[in-house]
Amino acid sequence: MNDVAGQIHHAAARGYTSKAEVYAQGRPDYPPEIVDWLQKQLGVGAGQTAVDLGAGTGKFTRYLAATGARIIAVEPVKQMREQLAKRLPGIEVLEGTATAIPLPDNSADALTCAQSFHWFATKATLAEFHRVLKPWGKLALVWNRRDESVPWVAQLRDIIAPYQGDTPRFTSKTLSEVFPCDGFGPLHANRFPHPGHTGAPEDVIVNRFRSTSFIAALPPDEEARVVAAIRDLIASTPELAGKDSVTVPYDTVVYWTNRTG
Repeated sequence: MNDVAGQIHHAAARGYTSKAEVYAQGRPDYPPEIVDWLQKQLGVGAGQTAVDLGAGTGKFTRYLAATGARIIAVEPVKQMREQLAKRLPGIEVLEGTATAIPLPDNSADALTCAQSFHWFATKATLAEFHRVLKPWGKLALVWNRRDESVPWVAQLRDIIAPYQGDTPRFTSKTLSEVFPCDGFGPLHANRFPHPGHTGAPEDVIVNRFRSTSFIAALPPDEEARVVAAIRDLIASTPELAGKDSVTVPYDTVVYWTNRTG
């Protein structure tokens, strides 16, 4: 595949190329209950093939691997694929994009996009998903969402918001603009309580926001100003200041459907 980085959003191409290791370290995991959900709701298990598209560094891929299915991770950014291969050496990793998945027609029992569908939420993408999925194969779109009803979480959002530009983010419109879609059934939703992202503030707050695509893509001096503002917020927030360990609150939402015929 030629110039795959040129086929993805500029913020993802620059940010994830330069900050792949920070992404691997700074992003939260998913609720452990997701493995049981994948097995029972999506039917993913031994003897089946599941594709994790936009797999990044493998944060969600390892939950798929726990189902016993054959897992194929597809990721356009070389540095992210390298991090995934390092962390999950038994997983097949391929270079590809949402509109050019390097797999045959009717080859996947399930296809997942974790923390990624907002980058490529188009009808053309869903047509490619339809091509790769087997008849009645399952599609799952997964996001961890920060709880911005917590004041300091909302303040963190406000620090980075001026830098977002045209970078896609998951909103209510992400799905409503492409579903319903011919070739797929109704879209269902499941929500899971999340234990939160717990660790040193430098890891679960500073590095988490440094791994945001449009922050990771900033020139070093601008990134440094954002990081300084985040550290100032930590130092001035009683729930965070001076703590060796903090918890960033999240929940997890999964939208799923199946290919019809």
